[in-house]
This record gives sequence, C-alpha cells and structure tokens, in this order.
Amino acid sequence: MKRPNAWNDYTPEQLDELEALTSDYMAFISANKTERECCAAGIEMAQQAGYTCLEDCIREGRTLRAGDKVYAVNRGKMLLLVELGSEPLANGLNILGAHIDCPRLDVKQVPLDETDGLAYLDTHYYGGIKKYQWVTLPLALHGVICKKDGSTIEVRIGEDPFDPVLYITDLLPHLGSEQMSKKASEFIPGEALDVLVGNRPLKVDDDADDTPVRAQLLQLLADELGIDEEDFLSAELEVVPAGPARDLGLDRSMIMGYGQDDRSNAYPCLVAQLACEQPRRTAATLLVDKEEIGSMGATSMASTFFEDTMAEICALAGGGDALSLRRCLHNSKVLSCDVSVGYDPAFASVFEKKNSAFLGHGLAFLKFTGARGKARSNDASAEYVAEIRRIMDEAGVHFQTCELGKVDAGGGGTIAYVLARYGMSVIDCGVPVLSMHAPWEVASKADVYEAYRGYRAFLDA
Repeated sequence: MKRPNAWNDYTPEQLDELEALTSDYMAFISANKTERECCAAGIEMAQQAGYTCLEDCIREGRTLRAGDKVYAVNRGKMLLLVELGSEPLANGLNILGAHIDCPRLDVKQVPLDETDGLAYLDTHYYGGIKKYQWVTLPLALHGVICKKDGSTIEVRIGEDPFDPVLYITDLLPHLGSEQMSKKASEFIPGEALDVLVGNRPLKVDDDADDTPVRAQLLQLLADELGIDEEDFLSAELEVVPAGPARDLGLDRSMIMGYGQDDRSNAYPCLVAQLACEQPRRTAATLLVDKEEIGSMGATSMASTFFEDTMAEICALAGGGDALSLRRCLHNSKVLSCDVSVGYDPAFASVFEKKNSAFLGHGLAFLKFTGARGKARSNDASAEYVAEIRRIMDEAGVHFQTCELGKVDAGGGGTIAYVLARYGMSVIDCGVPVLSMHAPWEVASKADVYEAYRGYRAFLDA
C-alpha cells in the first residue's frame, strides 16, 4: 500500500499555511532548546490564547464549565493544557502527548577543570547519543543556576551572533590511526566529552596559582553572572548545538534543526490545542520531560502529575469523586506524539521498506513500538486504529504507517505505555525524522504540517 506524497496534493492556500506554520516552528525550536524553555514558551502562548492557570482556579474555588481553558505546570518542565468540552469529563478526553526533553550534554555538578592551560566543563551525556557526533561543533550553554538565597539566574550563551561558543576537540587524522581502528562507539569515551571554555590566564603577581585559566573563568562568572563555583552544585546547565534551525535542500522542503525529537511533534500539538474551539470531548495536550531517559522522575510521564491534575480539574467541574476520575482516565483516547525514523536510502539495510515512513508522505502511525519482541511496547487495538484511520481520512490528512526499522535491528519506546496503564486507547504517531538523536536532525516541512492537521482533526473528533 503506497501512500501518496503530500506535496503533490497541496493547494496554494495550503502551501502558504504550511510555510507559515513551519516558519513559526523553526523559530520555536531555535529559541527553545531545553525543556524549561519549551515549557515557558508554551505557557506564554497559552496565556495569549486565553488559558488560565489552574492554581488560580483552585485557590478561588472557581467552577469549570464547557469552554473553559486551563493550564498546569510541573516544576517548570512539564505542561498540561486542557479545554473543557461539551461532554462530561467522565466520557474521557482526547489527549495529545509529546515530550520536550532532547538528547544533550549535561554539565556536571563539579565541572570546571584546567589542564595544561586549557579550561573545560565536564559533562554527562543525556539520552541515547552517538558521542562522536558531538565533537568539533559550535555549542551553546542553556539552563539555570539556582542560588541559596532563592534567586535563579538564567543562562543562554552561544546563540547570539556576537556570543562566544563552546567546543569539544577531536584528534587530527595525522595522529588518529589508533583512534580510527576502534569501534565507532569507542571513538570518544563519555568522559572525553569535555567542553572547551577558556585559555586566557588570570594575571596575578603571585605565580603560585597553577590553574590561572580556571581562576580567570571564575572571576568572569562572578563579574558577569554573580555566581561562585559552589553555585554549580544547584545548576541545571545543558550543552546543545549553537545556532538556529535552517531550511534544508535547494527546494527548501526540509528543516535541519536541533531537538526535532520530539519538538517536531510537541510544537504542532501545542498549536493544535490552542487552535481548538469548543470541542465535544475535552481536549488536552501534555508536554512532558524525561522521556529520553525512560520516563523516570518527578517531571516525567510516569509521575502522578497528570493524574493529580485531572483530579483537580474533575473536582472543579463537579466530578470530584474517585470513580469519576477513573472513568475520565479510562475513557480517554490518546495520540502519543513522538518521532519515527524516516526511511534513509543510505542505510536501507536496517529498514523493512514497505513498513517504513517516508519523508513528505505525512504523519506516521505506529500500531506498536518497543524493541524486537515488542518489549516495552504499547500495541494499539485494531478497533482504535480503525477509528484513527477514519478521523484522518475524513479530515483529508496525509498519513502513513510504519515500524521502527527491521524487527531485530533495534527499536524504541515512547510515553504510550505509561498512559495505556489507565486503560486508555493509545497509539503512537509522529513526524518521520532522519539522523534521529544527532545534534542536527532532519524533518520534512510537509510532515510537520500534516502532524498539525492530524492533531487538529483528532482533538475536534
């Protein structure tokens, strides 16, 4: 069953809408490279669209009715948006779920070091990466530093054209014969992902200090940010590729950018939710953290934040008993919106072609994910797949179905299995991506646009 290329069917008006959406998307992923930044941007967009903070509603004892729009935040890294529908909450929600954390390098708590006149920040990689891909790139530093007095300093260095950038060195080929004889996984050990940050020594009269470059950097941090070395203990600093997302291809049909797993889905989810008007079933979008490390932690899908927040919403809407909440969760339907691998002819041997997703052919649905024997997989029911097919076809959404490569080649997971434990109907879907988990990933503008159209259709169903 060959699915048509979406580009062939667009009207001039749809092409204009596609370009507007993807331009905004590229600006979003260029400006927001951490989960905190994505969450803050999402809150600002929600407030502009008329959403009210749920905490304010709880404090005021406000009754929630059909048409009300609320948002809730978990530690600045997880965001839930809900627009109440005309049907009772006990009938369930239509939920879009995506994650906003991405593979990266996290700065260690005691990071600053100097060796032979060069100063480094030690890092610990986050998520599944090919470590060798992160060397010899311009890198930026994003995050927060929390001080003991309760103040928080936001850090963003390397994005402005006049900013300095950071860098991880590699061995020149003239001396790299031993390195090149190793397996790719051993080219660059994890402990070698040290970020080069300085070379200029602090000029002092006393030459007793054997780490003058480190001393110079500490002085700079004190002068520019008002922090000392101890403040690294309570910092969350992420090293990410520096620079904006770019049009890719002479035809400008694709996007090259950092963090498209999974912001190529999170952003269309967010925009689809904000565009939703007077839904029949309550519409919800859930943007979560920690998916790339197995959905563990207080800001992950495995936390009780979603369930606790829905209990609060049910209570304000007049269904505060435990049974009403359980019915609401059980009767909900979910699109677990996460990227799939796009078919890459350069690596055809790991794909089973007829069950692969192709760039430009639309939103990709995966009946199941998991690895090899469907380990850690959510396997959507045939009935739910049929319902989703109907919704997409009635809305004219281009979609395709796929698996994550050949059966024994690998695999992967999403947040779907976590939501499925409530008894919800859940299916994975998302934008096909090339070079997934690389510093710069590739997606088709058509697929991002079709994701938005598919998510709108699902929320309106």
